[in-house]
Amino acid sequence: MTLALTMGMSIGYKRTLWMMVGELLGVALVALAAILGIAAVMLKYPDIFFAFKAIGAAYLFYLGIQMWRSKGKLAISSDMEHQPKHNDWDLVAQGFITAIANPKGWAFMISLLPPFIDQSKPMTLQVSIMLGIILLSEFICMTIYATGGKGLKRTLGQAQNVKTMNRIAGTLMCGVGIWLFIG
Repeated sequence: MTLALTMGMSIGYKRTLWMMVGELLGVALVALAAILGIAAVMLKYPDIFFAFKAIGAAYLFYLGIQMWRSKGKLAISSDMEHQPKHNDWDLVAQGFITAIANPKGWAFMISLLPPFIDQSKPMTLQVSIMLGIILLSEFICMTIYATGGKGLKRTLGQAQNVKTMNRIAGTLMCGVGIWLFIG
């Protein structure tokens, strides 16, 4: 989402769509791997699933604490408009690599998706529906971030505002980590 926000600020929504295509492909790959791989582990080794869930919850809580401690390093300088132009495929690749290399995405998918799998129903339909919901949600959120970036450009130029935003997001992240562990 941060990538969509900063790209929306620097290159505009239409150009950011190329990055979003790559991001959606990467998210689909991560979600599919998490659903299929973790479903198999969950069926045979429920203790391993619990360990993944606990580690994922602890990691989300850790990220929340790190966001709280942030000094507002995401502050945007006014030189963002003068960044070099990227071709469309570079933007697609950037989005894809960002999605598949994101440990938070893996932790999130591994922790949250398996409980929604019903072993008594056909896997193909379940996976298709889950991927559809995930990708639609991801696209809507990236669109909101990318289009909102223009309006936030001035606000995010100040480190104190970014620090406050990070604290709010960090608190929410800690809450999700706790909910994940006890849920």
